[in-house]
Amino acid sequence: MAFNLLDKFRKELGIDLGTANTLVYVKGRGIIINEPSVVAINTRTEQILAVGHEAKDMLGKTPPHIITTRPLTGGIISDFEVAEKMLRYFIDKVYEDSALNFLSRPKVVIGAPVDITEVERRAIGDAVMNAGAKEVWIVEEPMAAAIGSRMPVREPIGNLIVEIGGGTSEIAVISLSGISTRKSIKIAGDELNRNIMQYAREVFNLLLGERQAEEIKIKIGSAVEMTETMEFPMRGRDLLTGLPREVMINDGQVREAMINSLRVIVDSIKDIIEITPPELVADIHERGILLSGGGALLRGIDQLINRAINIPVRIADDPLTSVVRGAGILLDEEDLLRETTVWPLSSK
Repeated sequence: MAFNLLDKFRKELGIDLGTANTLVYVKGRGIIINEPSVVAINTRTEQILAVGHEAKDMLGKTPPHIITTRPLTGGIISDFEVAEKMLRYFIDKVYEDSALNFLSRPKVVIGAPVDITEVERRAIGDAVMNAGAKEVWIVEEPMAAAIGSRMPVREPIGNLIVEIGGGTSEIAVISLSGISTRKSIKIAGDELNRNIMQYAREVFNLLLGERQAEEIKIKIGSAVEMTETMEFPMRGRDLLTGLPREVMINDGQVREAMINSLRVIVDSIKDIIEITPPELVADIHERGILLSGGGALLRGIDQLINRAINIPVRIADDPLTSVVRGAGILLDEEDLLRETTVWPLSSK
């Protein structure tokens, strides 16, 4: 009877543990957490000072004894202890009563990159379990994004999805609840930010911060030539004088900075199509390519892919939340969850 009572309060969570952002979906409530995957740590006391938006606001502005870190690199956990604490922080935010949290540990469906090793997959599962979960079901991110975008993943139809996140771009052909062909590359949103930072250094002799580069990408970044020229002030430290300096950068220059990385993404899509069975390729040619993830919001990226591959390209509704919405749908569809999960784990 006591266990039945606890089950009434037990929550079921869908988590998109991204390199750039972490989103949490709660069954019956929807997406309640969408925060940067950033943690601020006091190295003197080893205490976590801030997580999420508050920690991201500290980037580049902390004294030497406080570091801001991302516990994931390229979609993979690079700092297990910090990742575990970050997950515990987000899971605890879901519960109003921490005692209840201890007694009724949640069931979690979480996304993971397609090409990670068994060890890397276990690290994700163990981190979530140690953060307070009772059950962990790991699903590949392109599959979760496809489900969240309402693609007919169970049908014998080829569905090509490109999930461009912060650390990785995941490309997958899905049919009959499985992934037929796949590819994961570490060229995504963070790499585009680094491209802009490198361009500022080489062309303008300007040392640019990561947040400033990301803001420029969002404000005026594009994958194809725009009808109107856009400009934005770029502020950083002059490498020659060491003093602050501001220069105006336009969308053409930002596009020039990012174009090589964008071509790698396009070429990777071509590679996947070339190794996909012809029956599925015929479906893809008819149905087109679906883009999801934050990178899908880059202006004109659908046009760039369409011009290179000559296949219709569309962007998912709210592409930033496709993966976590897919995890939420799997919480309601037990049969589909079991068909698509690559790694379930339960506590004793």
